[in-house]
Amino acid sequence: MTESITQTLDPRRWRALAFIALAQLMVVLDGTIVNIALPSAQRDLGISDANRQWVVTAYALAFGGLLLFGGRIADRWGRRRAFLIGLIGFAGASALGGAAVNTSMLLGARALQGAFGAILAPAALSLLTVTFTLPKERAKAFGIYGAISGGGAAVGLLLGGVLTEYANWRWTLYVNVLFAVVAVAGAIFEIKEPEGTRNHNRLDILGIVLAGAGLASLVYGFNKAETDGWSSGTTLGFIIGSVVLLAAFIFSQTRVASPLLPLRVITDRNRGGAYLTIGLAVVAMFGAFLFLTYYLQVVLGYSPLKSGLAFLPMVVGMMLGATQVAVRLLPKVPTKFLMVPGAAIAAAAMLILTQISVSGSYTTTVLPALLMLGFGMGLVFMPAMNVATHGVRPQDAGVASAMVSTSQQVGGAIGTSLLSTIANSATANYAKGHAAGVHSAAGGAQLKLSAMVHGFSTAYWIAAGLLTLAALVAATLINARPQTGGPAAGSGSSGAGHTETTEDAVPVFAH
Repeated sequence: MTESITQTLDPRRWRALAFIALAQLMVVLDGTIVNIALPSAQRDLGISDANRQWVVTAYALAFGGLLLFGGRIADRWGRRRAFLIGLIGFAGASALGGAAVNTSMLLGARALQGAFGAILAPAALSLLTVTFTLPKERAKAFGIYGAISGGGAAVGLLLGGVLTEYANWRWTLYVNVLFAVVAVAGAIFEIKEPEGTRNHNRLDILGIVLAGAGLASLVYGFNKAETDGWSSGTTLGFIIGSVVLLAAFIFSQTRVASPLLPLRVITDRNRGGAYLTIGLAVVAMFGAFLFLTYYLQVVLGYSPLKSGLAFLPMVVGMMLGATQVAVRLLPKVPTKFLMVPGAAIAAAAMLILTQISVSGSYTTTVLPALLMLGFGMGLVFMPAMNVATHGVRPQDAGVASAMVSTSQQVGGAIGTSLLSTIANSATANYAKGHAAGVHSAAGGAQLKLSAMVHGFSTAYWIAAGLLTLAALVAATLINARPQTGGPAAGSGSSGAGHTETTEDAVPVFAH
């Protein structure tokens, strides 16, 4: 059987991984690279303060709302075809945004980016799922992919700073065209897809509408919470609306013959636990990015470029955790033996960040915290992405992959708004409580910085608690055993780490 497996494995799979990873990096870093350039774009195009948030929100709404649909499109059209369509569309939308002459053109381009990203992201991950089936190879491939998914946001901060400072804000969008050209060439010549893994069932139109509207409403509701507050009628209306729409979506999935999201994908304890752990971890991590960016630039006086460089130790830590530790141990130890310590290490990093101060030092506080945070997240993301797609039916690989991206997107929206609200409230209370002692302009400026740092510190306590909760979720729900033996059959539940190995399960690759 081993000889049969070796003969049918795609000989180009490792070269294909490089281009799949490049496409994923493009999607992930786009979430932060534009943030750095936003002030410059606002000045150049005359974007009002009221419309500024839509540069980020337009992308998030389209991306989050269409992810499940994009995952099912990949299952139906074929992952390679969806991958190419997503790449070309994302590049075209990026070029359109870079050439924007007014606000409407930029916002429309950002929405198009999100829509094509919703096709590209699940196609990329599901290609990995159906291509790498041998446990050791799968662990290595997911280690690389997980490190890129987690560290891409930090890379975006660095690249955004470089392009904004030395070129022009438009290049934060144009750079995607360069990424896409290379990835498209690689997809054409190097990426293959196993035959017999498509889902030819009819599209669940009602499910697409309910899921898309529900997820978009949820993302928008949390975005409004950041600007309008949690008690705002708009905020509450969209969040309540999302709950109703998503409840209706889940109910509808039990009543249709060909559901958009077969509930077997999320009711499996390992996959469900992985999705929840990823979501909680991303909530905390996005808070770290947001507040550290402000702390480095506003409090410590770093330039955008220096601020981006300051995040690199986190990327290094994540690469070490995912590709050097998790990859080696995943085939040998139960999955939660990596994820639980990883979340605990990341929680400890957040506790270190609670000690930041106005007169603090990057070297003694921020640097060790970023290294620990990256290392811990590497131990979380790589195994979580692996178990979230392990054992799923090949016909459901796209939608299972879309659920990973959905967990990240929803977690990012919640993290940004929830932790921002907590930080802003703590900042306001601190300033109010210490205002009586201020008797000069210099004292007022000092109070403003102290209040800001106090707010950040308070948010980091919450982030540490969320990561502790992620560790508890992983410890309670995930019971997958080491993935050893032959290739995983895409035939159902990953239950307790069960892996079926038959020759029929080995994919036959074809363009």
